[in-house]
Amino acid sequence: MVKLSYILLFIISLIVSSPPLTQSFHINNWAISKLETKQETVTNLQFYFHDTISGKDPTAIRVAQAADTEKSPTLFGALLMADDPLTETPDPKSKLIGRAQGIYGSAGKEELALLMVMSFCFTDGMYNGSSISILGKNSAFSPVREMPIVGGTGVFRLACGYAVAKTHWYNEVGDAIVAYNVTIVH
Repeated sequence: MVKLSYILLFIISLIVSSPPLTQSFHINNWAISKLETKQETVTNLQFYFHDTISGKDPTAIRVAQAADTEKSPTLFGALLMADDPLTETPDPKSKLIGRAQGIYGSAGKEELALLMVMSFCFTDGMYNGSSISILGKNSAFSPVREMPIVGGTGVFRLACGYAVAKTHWYNEVGDAIVAYNVTIVH
C-alpha cells in the first residue's frame, strides 16, 4: 500500500510540474498558417483524344460489367480502363502530347452518359510531366459537353477549370476521336 502511495504521489507531482498541453505544441505553426501563392494563371489547351476499343491494340478495354450490361442499349454498368493518346490534331499519327489515363463507365440507363475519371498526363513541351484530372459526366452523344477539371500536378498543381469536348469522329464499334478545349486555372 505504501508503494502505491509513492507511485501516485510521483505521478501527481509530474502532472503538476508539467507545462499545460497547449504550451507543448506550436499549434499556430501548422493549423492556421496561410499558403502564400502567386497570382492565378489561366491556360487554354486544345488537343485530340483517341479512344480505341477495337482491333489488335485497343487503348481502352472493358474491365467489368453488370449482369445485364449487354442487354442495355447504353451498356449501363460497363467499366473501361483507358490509356488513350492525346495528339495535336485529329490525325492519329500527329504529334503525341500526352496520354489520357483512367477509367470511364456507362452510368446512364436512358442515354450514353459516361462517368469519366481521367488524368490527362502531358509528355511534351512546357507541360511535360504535368497533368490535369477530370471527374464528371460525359454525355457522349451530345454535340458538345463540359466536364470539370478537379485538380492537377506539376505546372497545374491546385488546378481547377473545365474541359469542353466535341466528338470529331466515331464508328459503330465505339472507337472515337474527340476534340478537347480545356481552360485551366492554376
